[in-house]
Amino acid sequence: MTHPLSRGVQPQAAARGSLMHDLLHHLRHHLRHHLRHRIWQALAPLATLVLGLSLIACSDKPVSFNAIDITGADYAKNLSWTDAKGQAHQLSDFKGQVSLVFFGYTQCPDVCPTSMADMKAIKTNLGELGALVQVVFVSVDPARDTHAVLDDYVANFGPGFWGVSPPVDELKALAKDFHIFYQEVKGPTPTSYTMEHTAGFYIYDKNSRLRLFARFGSSQEAMMADIKTLLNQH
Repeated sequence: MTHPLSRGVQPQAAARGSLMHDLLHHLRHHLRHHLRHRIWQALAPLATLVLGLSLIACSDKPVSFNAIDITGADYAKNLSWTDAKGQAHQLSDFKGQVSLVFFGYTQCPDVCPTSMADMKAIKTNLGELGALVQVVFVSVDPARDTHAVLDDYVANFGPGFWGVSPPVDELKALAKDFHIFYQEVKGPTPTSYTMEHTAGFYIYDKNSRLRLFARFGSSQEAMMADIKTLLNQH
């Protein structure tokens, strides 16, 4: 015999079962969506890192030099001078070229003429690119190195060599700015003294930015390779 309430109970149970099924389906869908969102949040930084590393891998390799890399130095940023004709010059005039600054003096017996001869050879061996290299010779002996004396001296090494004879006060300021040392060493007569001084080239890129310092004695091949690298940079 059928229970009198069984006819009403069965439809209600079916309804509850259907509702439970819908709730479980909705809950699973919500959890899957939430889980995907949380996974993406966790992986997004990793994806960004991988993309960044890919871009780095595709970019130019870091540049290495033979000379001392002083890119970003807060000294020796510029040099300005006036020539024998009263014309003003500065390193920024050489944009699009590589320029080198050397401190010395014309009566130097060995270091200075050797360094200038090396630069003459480098400019020659660079072929057409040699015209894009400027060498500025700054005298630490302005008392003897007049404009005329310097012009004759640098002319021995060919075009693209500049002589700078700063007044004594300007020379002191330049020495401080370029972090160079110079000192008079007395000789047998008042005019036969020699000069001790820092020997090396400050090298500037095509945007007239200080990039390198090449010590005296650096090989021509090493310096030429560095100059080529700078000339090839944008």
